Amino acid sequence: MATVLDLADRIGPDRVTTGAVASQIGVTQAALFRHFPTKAALWQAVAEHVAEGLATAWEDALRLGDTPVVRLRALISAQFAQIDATPALPMLLFSRELNVTNAELRATFHGRLTTFHGLLAMEVRAGQKTGALRGDIAANDAAALLTSLVQGVAIRWALGARDFDLRAEGLRLFDAQCRLLAAEGE
Repeated sequence: MATVLDLADRIGPDRVTTGAVASQIGVTQAALFRHFPTKAALWQAVAEHVAEGLATAWEDALRLGDTPVVRLRALISAQFAQIDATPALPMLLFSRELNVTNAELRATFHGRLTTFHGLLAMEVRAGQKTGALRGDIAANDAAALLTSLVQGVAIRWALGARDFDLRAEGLRLFDAQCRLLAAEGE
């Protein structure tokens, strides 16, 4: 999994071949195909590996805070930490492999993003119930804004040669967005 993600980061997901993966790990392509019968199966294993890491990071983040806003910040921070640890992730989401040739891979990533959105919306609703966040913005809309913040910062980081601290920049912008979502007096 690490080799595929490393290659995807260095040369782009669409240029990763089973031959390159096999060569990089020091086995024959036939040996690789004994473990993964197709390139699609290899990518699916990678997607499941990444998805498991995301799910674990989110579960850990939700245990970090005692208020909805703290948990929201922890979720956003965890997402940036996962992207920083897996720099190929933003480009995977826009790759031909994902969007055109591998529906199962697309479904796996879509499912993870949908889960993340749901966790954010749940915490926004909780924040609205406590009066910490504005109640006049639909929780799903606020979650979409937060998801877009993560995706936008991650793409800017990936395209900009990673020339800024992803987590610090993301959390700075989260804090600004959170101030906009805060209830009056908070």
